[in-house]
Amino acid sequence: MTVRVLLADDQPLVRAGLRVLIADHPDLEVVGEASTGVEAVHLTREVGPDVVVMDIRMPVMDGIAATRMIVEGGSAARVVMLTTFDDDDNVYGALRAGASGFLVKDMALEDILGAVRVVAAGDGLIAPSVTRRLIAEFAGRPTAAAPAARPGALAGITEREREVLTLVGQGLSNTEIAARLVISVATAKTHVARLFTKLDARDRVHLVIMAYEMGLVTPSP
Repeated sequence: MTVRVLLADDQPLVRAGLRVLIADHPDLEVVGEASTGVEAVHLTREVGPDVVVMDIRMPVMDGIAATRMIVEGGSAARVVMLTTFDDDDNVYGALRAGASGFLVKDMALEDILGAVRVVAAGDGLIAPSVTRRLIAEFAGRPTAAAPAARPGALAGITEREREVLTLVGQGLSNTEIAARLVISVATAKTHVARLFTKLDARDRVHLVIMAYEMGLVTPSP
């Protein structure tokens, strides 16, 4: 299955570099390019990409505002924020807007493409330079407008799913969860998939946020 990608960045050279690199990978396809947040929102509605690689700093409308409009508009597209900045406010703003990934431009281009694949598969991804602590602090902020779980959501999940959600909140991968709970990786994936459905979570990043909001994991000091 080919992952359809929309590139949104006000720097033509950045878009060109990603476009050329993506052309060498048959599982990825560029279906549109935008130089402003407004164009990104319009093209997302028009061409229906699977993943939007979105720069934060753009004219007319920034990437965070554009991401919020895309998510609130009901698009199935997942957004990967791409920026030269990795400060806390941008991370919080991007996640709050509904982004599924946050990457910095000094990453290798191949790593950026790997992130696109991860996000397209339904997982969330945060650049290594943006530590788990930042997600914990974001989730622990009382003003964070993260996608909230439905009232009584914990009552609707099994004890095993609760254990899995806790480990997801701690940043463990499916393989690590399987090892911790002594279950198969396939079973761990099934539990995570059920959590997506029961908690109405867009991706793994939002499961992490919900785990903190529900008090299953305590933000790091």
